[in-house]
Amino acid sequence: MMAGRHATRGSHAALTTLGALVLTAVPAAASAAPPPAPGPLPTAAQTLGADRPSAEVLRALQRDLQLTPEQASAKLVNEAEAGTRAGQLRNTLGPRFAGAWVSGTTSARLTIATTDASQVAAIRAQGAEAVVVKKTLAELRAVKEKLDTAARRAATPETPVWYVDVPSNRVVVQATSEQAGAAFLRGAGVRPQDAGVRVSADRPRPLAEVVGGDAYYIDDKARCSIGFSVTKEQRQGFVSAGHCGKPGAKTTGSDKAAQGTFQASTFPEKDMSWVEVNADWTATADVKGEKEQKVAVAGSVQALVGASVCRSGSTTGWHCGTIEQHDTSVSYAEGTVNGLTQTTVCAEPGDSGGPYLAGAQAQGVTSGGSGDCTSGGTTFFQPVNPMLKEFAVTLKTSSGQSAPAAPGEQGAADAWSAGRVYDAGATVTRSGVRYQCLQDHQAQPSWSPEGTPALWQRL
Repeated sequence: MMAGRHATRGSHAALTTLGALVLTAVPAAASAAPPPAPGPLPTAAQTLGADRPSAEVLRALQRDLQLTPEQASAKLVNEAEAGTRAGQLRNTLGPRFAGAWVSGTTSARLTIATTDASQVAAIRAQGAEAVVVKKTLAELRAVKEKLDTAARRAATPETPVWYVDVPSNRVVVQATSEQAGAAFLRGAGVRPQDAGVRVSADRPRPLAEVVGGDAYYIDDKARCSIGFSVTKEQRQGFVSAGHCGKPGAKTTGSDKAAQGTFQASTFPEKDMSWVEVNADWTATADVKGEKEQKVAVAGSVQALVGASVCRSGSTTGWHCGTIEQHDTSVSYAEGTVNGLTQTTVCAEPGDSGGPYLAGAQAQGVTSGGSGDCTSGGTTFFQPVNPMLKEFAVTLKTSSGQSAPAAPGEQGAADAWSAGRVYDAGATVTRSGVRYQCLQDHQAQPSWSPEGTPALWQRL
């Protein structure tokens, strides 16, 4: 398995900046957004930009998922709308919620799992299919946490991947044999009925030593791909994979010009980093699509399991697939990384750190995977919202409102504030009204709760 998609210096492959940091004028700071205009509030597809996807996203979805142009467009809209409905039902079900996912060629089918059969009618009333299961999502995550704890005590080379499989309502351990999987479960104190074993010969590994084309150099020795542009007050830079460099490491761009310095980096446990660039570079809201075309980033709303996702990498370029699992743990030789998302997107060495987009929404950066873009494969990405939160950086978006707005209401500890990362289920106060978050995202000035029913539900 590939884990790093990070390459050493020797490749002759063409270098392409991914995240995209380019030499442009610095935009003026955005002011706080005005109140929503009178009239109908925007739909989820409109808020997330799914109703106006870039041509690069549509072409890649058609190529990699074998869709017609109409199917590709419908898929993006359906996935955006499904995320909002899933968030509403998550809030309604509370502890009885057991997960959500989309399926079908155009993601027209949203399924909600619950442990309470009396809630089936409420789920169907929201246009979703209902599945009654035995374990809540919280119970599944508790089982996975036992495996995470066991992996911190000892290396698990024969059981390199484990995750919560929402559609099957169980925790799955990927192992090189049934015996190895069973031994891992016993050592973690997990009963066989609480987790299953999937046998696979694939083993993830960091690819720092593998040659591949990259977008930026680290200490003139290794190369990786830029993820997403970010800002931190007046500072600018980008996020990438943690295994690409340690704090203090220097970077140069694809043109070998001095670029920046790693300000923070975590690997293993997490696979995240952020690099501050010098005054010659300016953060933009673009990533590179096919044939050097730019794809704008509109936000960081997390997509559901089953949703489509596209990845940019300096070795293999622009490819798409689907999200298979969130909250996946992968055991590399250097240690275990938790909280990754597993996808069907192909990738190869040198794609490390590159960005994943669901429509126009940032999802994460390449951590690792297996296979290649000839035969296909599996990749894992580090989700972007935890990176933005951990490093206290703000995603650069196409709205031009990358700078956090003024602090929230005086006297309200839970006041909504732009620039904060909100998890689904979080509650805030805005103009004296209480709201509950429907989908994980970093708040933007134009995404205040009263104007974005796609992201917030009034209580």
